[in-house]
Amino acid sequence: MKLVKTVAELRKEIALAKRQGLSIGLVPTMGALHAGHASLIEAAAKENDFVVVSVFVNPTQFAPNEDLDAYPRTLAADCVLAEAKGAAVVFAPSPKEMYPSADMTWVEVTGNVTKVLCGRSRPIHFRGVTTVVSKLFNLAQPDRAYFGQKDAQQVEVLKRMVKDLFFPLELRVMPIIREADGLARSSRNTYLSEKEHDAALVLNKSLREAEAAFAAGERDAAKIVAMVTAAIEKEPAAEIDYVELHGLPELTPAVSPLKGTNLLAVAVKFGTTRLIDNVVLEEK
Repeated sequence: MKLVKTVAELRKEIALAKRQGLSIGLVPTMGALHAGHASLIEAAAKENDFVVVSVFVNPTQFAPNEDLDAYPRTLAADCVLAEAKGAAVVFAPSPKEMYPSADMTWVEVTGNVTKVLCGRSRPIHFRGVTTVVSKLFNLAQPDRAYFGQKDAQQVEVLKRMVKDLFFPLELRVMPIIREADGLARSSRNTYLSEKEHDAALVLNKSLREAEAAFAAGERDAAKIVAMVTAAIEKEPAAEIDYVELHGLPELTPAVSPLKGTNLLAVAVKFGTTRLIDNVVLEEK
């Protein structure tokens, strides 16, 4: 496995892979790799000949009051994990390498898909995501790119971008990977104290209860949201940002009785750590 840090180096590796007729898989990450990232890399290695893992804490998706400086950076360990799971290249550029111009060029998806959920409280976030991912797509030229369902809104935003900008790739969405106790894997889990970690288990528990109610026939959107909200509010350490139901794929307002496919998503703070989780409610 090679660690490359410049655009020129990555382009050289991609050109060589293309000349050899290799299929390319891309796994974009912000590093601090965990079992969730490992599952994406493994999937990419199974479905492609040449896997690129990007490790880049992207400054343009953080607001001034967010945790850019504190975000965990573990490049040496990330390289070990990426190589073990089948990566051929780890691309770990500097911010200057990815954003060489003082005046920015932005890629932005508009509409409801970026305005609800995390887009409401983090209004610049998805513009930063789509800009950096479009750069990575242009550089790596992947046949397939891999993302986790935990970041469900991000997935829908990127699907729109891929469709609208005619990127010639398949966007692969992989299941949420959870810790043994049910907490969704996240690089931010390392911020949690033991007490906060235990409190955060209410997220998965409340979503599973809603999923069971849906399976039993509940189709009232307001009742499902209220059920999850009440369960989370029973945890004193939880500070709710949102509990929302939206129709997929466009994240349109959920209408009762629920039909088709809907996303039940939560964002909750425990101490200073904001966690997200979700479940898809789909009629079988």
